[in-house]
Amino acid sequence: MRKGLPIAAAVLLLSACGFQLQGRAKLPDPLNRAFVEAPDAQTDFVQGLRKALINSGADVVKQRDSASAVVQILQDEVTTRVLTVSANNLPRDYEVTYTVEFAVRASDQEILAPQKLSVSRDYSFDERMLLAKEHEESQLREGLAHDLVGLVMRRLSSL
Repeated sequence: MRKGLPIAAAVLLLSACGFQLQGRAKLPDPLNRAFVEAPDAQTDFVQGLRKALINSGADVVKQRDSASAVVQILQDEVTTRVLTVSANNLPRDYEVTYTVEFAVRASDQEILAPQKLSVSRDYSFDERMLLAKEHEESQLREGLAHDLVGLVMRRLSSL
């Protein structure tokens, strides 16, 4: 009985403060049958967005005509720029920026006006470890795409 009392108190406190486990985002009704329109359907962001919509209970359709809402990806680009260089004029640090712009339409009405989101990270570069750094940049891009998917899903669930 004494061991169960602290556990019960902790559960009661967590439920009283509004804590809930992160799960699927509740999407508005028009997004139940969504079509994702993108210039490049194979980017990390677009693939992640489709998966997130499915995980949230939406039926992601393959044809625009059968959709109740269209999520338009207007921009989906990754840019890399040099932050610092060495005394030998070799790059030492890079910044990777992932930018997306999206809008949502349903029944020929704009539900969500075009919104631009951008996230960036920097990483150090060493030409002696070229393969490892290329892999690190690839992983960084995937992580940025994942972060953007989370931001977009929060915006979609707030409609």
